[in-house]
Amino acid sequence: MSVGTPSDPLKFAYWVPNVSGGLVTSSIEQRTDWSWEYNRDTAIAAENNGFEYALSQVRYMASYSAEYQHESTSLSLAIMMATERLKVMAAVHPGMWHPGVFANFGATADHLTNGRFATNVVSGWFKGEFQAFGEPWLEHDERYRRTEEFIRCLKGIWEEDDFTFLGDFYRFHDYSLKPKPLNTPERPHPEIFQGGNSTAARQMAGRVSDFYFSNGKDYDGVIEQLNDVNASAKENNRSVNFGLNGFMIIRDSEKEARGVLQEIVDKANVEQVEGFRQAVQQGGASSPDGKGMWAESSWADLVQYNDGFRTGLIGTPEQIAERLIEYKKLGVDLSLLCFLHVKEDIEQFGEQVLPLVREMEAALPERELAQA
Repeated sequence: MSVGTPSDPLKFAYWVPNVSGGLVTSSIEQRTDWSWEYNRDTAIAAENNGFEYALSQVRYMASYSAEYQHESTSLSLAIMMATERLKVMAAVHPGMWHPGVFANFGATADHLTNGRFATNVVSGWFKGEFQAFGEPWLEHDERYRRTEEFIRCLKGIWEEDDFTFLGDFYRFHDYSLKPKPLNTPERPHPEIFQGGNSTAARQMAGRVSDFYFSNGKDYDGVIEQLNDVNASAKENNRSVNFGLNGFMIIRDSEKEARGVLQEIVDKANVEQVEGFRQAVQQGGASSPDGKGMWAESSWADLVQYNDGFRTGLIGTPEQIAERLIEYKKLGVDLSLLCFLHVKEDIEQFGEQVLPLVREMEAALPERELAQA
């Protein structure tokens, strides 16, 4: 069984457009930009329109419609320095970063931003990046074993003095980092987010992560993942928050919103989507159970490269708010949103959708009681 409706208000995050090409691989107009100035203005708009988090993307080389990229950790810090409340998850790859080096960066960033640093630890899907760097490309479950060690090291360094760890990938001997991040009992270390779809990813989340991110999913898909992650967490006497990715199209009518979605797919860059499909579906299918990321995605799903269409946040403000509440009732704590025109759509969300979500949340206990 899933955990049920979270008691805290639904949290919102947005995908930082720190790579070129927008958030869909399509020639449809996307009034978004990967420049620093656009990212700064978008972040300010986001924190003024109900967003608590932003997630930077991590690309180390040009690929699949992302010709240019700003490095995720440095841009994340810049965004936090330009805002007052926004927490930014700096995406990082084990294998590209050493956990001791990254822990140092994270502690400094946390002090510079008054405790707003977070990270999304990415196990890796793009083999070409590792090959270009001359780094070994591990098998699927080995990548998650390395990620788990990476996260355990981060938590140990951030929380302990004289940290010692003897793993298969990382080793520490009486290592102390000072100053530590701005830890509190409520947040004993900067928040650690993690994605993945496979059994290895779900089980790892239950053991070590604070948040588990799901690619776009319908209700049944969310329930399946929640049950697995929560079962793993229970076995380890822990609890894990659940985040869900979704691509949002807000229009005056559902027909108009669906028309925009169809135009996105009709104008997809076929060559780029196909290249991405071949890269990621091979990786997803390589997991022992065949449940890896993107293993079950359709070609159209991959036009939004994190399956965001599948979450169904497409329609009128009322329809979108209702669907967000339904996901919350299943156990979703955070909605990670991506948009066609990022800054404009974030402002539209804050004006038209968020007030409805908060109204529906306020009435949620009474609704559930009536249904029971």
